[in-house]
Amino acid sequence: MSRPAETGSVRAPVTADDIDLAVRLAAGVLRDAPADGWGARAGSLEWDCWETAEHLANDLFYYAVQLGPQNPPLDTHVPFALTRKRPQAPVVFAHAERDAGPAGLVQVLEACGALLVAMVRTTSPRVRAHHAAGVSDPEGFAALGLQETLVHTHDLAEGLGLVWTPPAALCSRVLARLFPEAPGGTDPWPTLLWATGRAELPGHPRLTTWRSDSTPRPQGVSCRGGAGRGGGAAAGCDRI
Repeated sequence: MSRPAETGSVRAPVTADDIDLAVRLAAGVLRDAPADGWGARAGSLEWDCWETAEHLANDLFYYAVQLGPQNPPLDTHVPFALTRKRPQAPVVFAHAERDAGPAGLVQVLEACGALLVAMVRTTSPRVRAHHAAGVSDPEGFAALGLQETLVHTHDLAEGLGLVWTPPAALCSRVLARLFPEAPGGTDPWPTLLWATGRAELPGHPRLTTWRSDSTPRPQGVSCRGGAGRGGGAAAGCDRI
């Protein structure tokens, strides 16, 4: 299903409910994963599926805690210590217990998602906090969490042999908030995969570099509909 070009239309905000839905859908899909498949490479990433799910959980946790301090820093992240288990692994500050197995890993993902949902719901929209994609408001962190959930679940589904097609409305809201220059009039899910360097789009080659933009923008007129832009974090980027 194609969506209309959003230039000149009202942009629907990304909400805590969007994150809640995306995490619940992702967890439902991941529970069907074969128990012995978590060591497989996650899609086009250099990480295995366990590392990728752990990274996703850390993303959601990270976005939540940036909004937590009374005066969030604007020039750097809240200083949790980041580590990695091997040179090519993602950086994380929270690990899932291996002995708890995939079911425990999915619980960790759900718990981290719930933290972000709660923080987005309770933080004043006037609050600003640091992110590499731009100093952001709570809606921006919601959009970043939604992007990571949708796209990394795609990576996991490829590695685990699962089917993952998220709701078009969630993809559209992420595109409007974080990728305002992505092509309009195209199916939102393939367009989001294109915008994050994971797929080609008719008339638009696969991106080798990409960057989301989490800086606040009005919920009035959307600036979607232009050509997509590269530059910044590559697909499979190792950034929280």
